Amino acid sequence: MKTRFGSAILGTLVLALMAGTAMAQDKTLKINSFGGAYEQAHRKCVITPFEKETGATVQVVTAYSADAFAQLRAQKAAPQFDVVHFSGGQEIVGAKEGLLAPIDPGKLTNIADIYDFAKSGIARGEGPAYSIAAIGMIYDSKAMSEAPRSWKDLLDPKTSAHLVLADISNGYGMLGFLMLNKVEGGDLANIQPGLDAVKKLLDGGATVVSTSPEIQQEFAQNGAWLAPYASDYAFTLAKAGLPAKFVQGAEGTPASYITVNLVANRPNQELALKFIDMSLSKSAQECFANELRYTPTNAKAVLSPEVAAGVAYGAEGVKGLLRFDAATIEANRAAWVEKWNKTIAH
Repeated sequence: MKTRFGSAILGTLVLALMAGTAMAQDKTLKINSFGGAYEQAHRKCVITPFEKETGATVQVVTAYSADAFAQLRAQKAAPQFDVVHFSGGQEIVGAKEGLLAPIDPGKLTNIADIYDFAKSGIARGEGPAYSIAAIGMIYDSKAMSEAPRSWKDLLDPKTSAHLVLADISNGYGMLGFLMLNKVEGGDLANIQPGLDAVKKLLDGGATVVSTSPEIQQEFAQNGAWLAPYASDYAFTLAKAGLPAKFVQGAEGTPASYITVNLVANRPNQELALKFIDMSLSKSAQECFANELRYTPTNAKAVLSPEVAAGVAYGAEGVKGLLRFDAATIEANRAAWVEKWNKTIAH
């Protein structure tokens, strides 16, 4: 009898311990963020408010999209992330591979306010876009008497010597190049028109850089006037005291979707969905726009005229956004980079 009684007590203690562990797990989320200024804004706009509202703890791993996706793939049998963020379209591949879970819109209180294009894949497991980096033209408002209006303005021989192009190994650089290719008559099956245009620009004195800080250096020190790049980086240049402004091209605005995704086969998906929901909120998206000049996908977001001028804002502003097929880009990336490298080497 004593043995059975002791076993019963031990069993009860074990169950209590397991329950306590489960409760602790339920109150902890592991996510990735992108580091630097982005991660600072992420904490301010979403992570800290979420922790205060829910009492949960958010563990942040600094990992850019490609690295986070590689980790997610490697951990498929025992995933470690609860929520994963991407900016390069990895959610499309991840959903197909079963790494991401479909999202029930009934679990998200803010989903009705999100533009349709930003939530079209949630039933497939493609997380909704909670911010967008709009790719257009950054220009020096003092050096250029008129703002560029068309992507074809990049081809003006008068500005070639003051033009900066980002290497297509850079995500923003890839999108800018694909848009240039598009206006020159190319498409994702044929990038030669874009490569021919780049060769002409380089012959005219254009500069190629690999990283965002190099663009700032070109504008600050080397006489750059114009660069096809993202709205958030135009804001970075302006904060550094440079007369940089951002404008969308008339033919369309390539969009880098920043998505928040529900990882499959994790035990605390209810808490993860609450985190995703907060990312979609009006207040979070207004915060991201104010802090980094990202385009909100929540139709109810209200921005000041100054902030709105630096993003694609409102129903009319987002009409010009376009998204090149991320799966096609990924499948061709290596071959395109090889062709690009041969072009810029001459």
